[in-house]
Formats: sequence, structure tokens, C-alpha cells
Amino acid sequence: MIELLRTNDAVIISFVESLMRDAGIGFLTADQNMSVLDGSIGILPRRVLVESDRIDEARRILTDAGIADEIRRT
Repeated sequence: MIELLRTNDAVIISFVESLMRDAGIGFLTADQNMSVLDGSIGILPRRVLVESDRIDEARRILTDAGIADEIRRT
């Protein structure tokens, strides 16, 4: 799995999860339970990881959805 994005924005994470689910791309949202450490104030980012063989497709979907600036490029 490869990191697609990292953000504190719960709305973006939910939107990306929906896009990946609709496209049939396997994903994992990591660090969801880190809010225990930050007191639920959202300072620790969550990561969305996708299947490595579909990373290009996932990036294209985010670009088409208008949130290309959220894509993690590493």
C-alpha cells in the first residue's frame, strides 16, 4: 500500500474514501485513532493508503475530483 494523502480534514478523508470505494480501489485509512493522543482536536493527520498497483488511478481520480493539491507526492 502507498500513501495517497495525509490530512487533518475529516471531510476530505471521507470524500476520498467514498471515491476509492466507488472506484473499487482497496484503501486503508491509517491513524484514525490517534485522536486519543491529540485530545480529539485534530492536530495529527490521518493517512489514506491505496493498493500500490492502483496508485496512478487513485491520483487521477483525485485530480478529476478537483482535490489534486491533497495528493502526497513521495
